[in-house]
Amino acid sequence: MAVRKFNPVTPGSRGRVVPVREGVYRGSPVKSLTEAKARTGGRNNRGRMTMRHRGGGHRRKLRLIDFRRGKDGIDATVVRIEYDPNRSAQIALLRYEDGERRYIIAPRGLDRGDVVRSGSDAPVATGNCKQLKELPVGTELCCVELKPGKGAQLARAAGGVVQFAALEGDYAMLKMRSGELRKVHAACRATIGVVGNSEHFLRKHGKAGAVRWLGRRPRVRAVVKNPVDHPMGGGEGKSKSHRIPCSPTGVPAKGYKTRSNKRTDGMIVSRRSRRRRKN
Repeated sequence: MAVRKFNPVTPGSRGRVVPVREGVYRGSPVKSLTEAKARTGGRNNRGRMTMRHRGGGHRRKLRLIDFRRGKDGIDATVVRIEYDPNRSAQIALLRYEDGERRYIIAPRGLDRGDVVRSGSDAPVATGNCKQLKELPVGTELCCVELKPGKGAQLARAAGGVVQFAALEGDYAMLKMRSGELRKVHAACRATIGVVGNSEHFLRKHGKAGAVRWLGRRPRVRAVVKNPVDHPMGGGEGKSKSHRIPCSPTGVPAKGYKTRSNKRTDGMIVSRRSRRRRKN
């Protein structure tokens, strides 16, 4: 997929870059496979702001994605590839032989008219879903489950991929793009292939209004705030307050580990590899 650049006929088009959506359906989604999405503006049920810089934006509907792929032994034909405003990846509309329709995350290379299948009898081909123990070592996967039957949780964003590194007993070794090696139960399911629309990250909005359409409100730099609003605020002139970058609550912003999920620490074989700094 290529990208499209615009001539600078307006200030907003200067520097604007958008991916070209070739073969993507331009109509509305299937109404029965959508539901309303409530906008909270970053506030909880008590009205208190728990997430900053959120609000406004265009109205959008949630597309109901089939992350479990539990309809085994039935062929499904790809009706079309659609745009999903709630995620970076594109989605594919499937029509099964019994007439049922479902949405799935569209892997790269999946096109209209292709036939996909899930289950132990499905061949090793792009878009098919199988258990990890039924796949050959070295296969590139996406939409991987962390618990059998729970639904896909890993590699769901645009360009996401996980490599099947090894199979040891009841567990499969998966290598993430970050370099992390993780154990996942071999009965978990995964979709074969790489998530499409990898050019999504090449997009440049070109103007502030395009960011507001996405529901993102403006951000104010910490050093220009008052001390009552941010630890890095205050001071005479342009001052950093002589402290490390942090959040409004004082949590360090660089190099501070915030992960506290000790329940799954035993499933991580090796941590992600840090990039070497260039001298």
